[in-house]
Amino acid sequence: MPAAPSPSPSSPVEALDQSLSPECRVPGSKLYTLARLKAVKAALKEKRPIHVLSIGSSSAGLGASASYPVKLENALEQALPDVQVEVEARSLPGEVASGAGERLRSMVAEVEPDLVVWQVGTNDALARVDIEAFGEALDDSVQWVKSHGIDIVLIDPVFTQSLADDAYYTQMVRTVQDVARREAVPLVHRYAAMRFLSTQRTTEAHMLGRHFRLNDLGLRCMAEHATRAITLSLLQPEAGRETGKADAVKTDLSAPAKGPSEGASTADRK
Repeated sequence: MPAAPSPSPSSPVEALDQSLSPECRVPGSKLYTLARLKAVKAALKEKRPIHVLSIGSSSAGLGASASYPVKLENALEQALPDVQVEVEARSLPGEVASGAGERLRSMVAEVEPDLVVWQVGTNDALARVDIEAFGEALDDSVQWVKSHGIDIVLIDPVFTQSLADDAYYTQMVRTVQDVARREAVPLVHRYAAMRFLSTQRTTEAHMLGRHFRLNDLGLRCMAEHATRAITLSLLQPEAGRETGKADAVKTDLSAPAKGPSEGASTADRK
């Protein structure tokens, strides 16, 4: 029997991100897409606490899920020495395409965070909602958050072997990626990261519990992955101002919500 071909020298294996815990390590290309975080950077410059709103089905609840906000807060404070981080978690039941986006706006208006970390897409994918409607609703929600001078990081759906070949599910993952790219916001590639990690183990059970919920290890890895995307995004260089355009500032979120099509006003950040 002929020997198996050796890997091509022209296609080197990408190194794992050594800043992560051994059981959570993935290559950077499978972990994040970076973008600027102006509101968080402003909070750092002003030496004030960073307020984070964590939203998603794993953000609140019983058991391991309740520990995720603490894991995220601890990971951020370890990555940002001498910075106080306050994470408030909210669960967002239902589908973005069926009104969850409006509930998100109410949560943001109540908390008034510097940063929203949003686990999005899994509920919509499992409900088999219309992909185009989901994409439009997600786009609108991201634009609304940005229009109020608040940063947002998206975390795409979980990976499970049972849906690895499901064309609809993978298209939902791509839709979240497309929105993040179009809106220039950081993205945590949870699907790709979990898929990679599943190839390093004999089973995906080490990351995923019942009903597509992450177990304790999965939540810890997600907290580390989100923190890595956030801290590296803070290193992104400032882009030059575009003529005739101004940066958004935080506005009165208790006022009636305006969608992006209603032309929410912006002003230069002082």
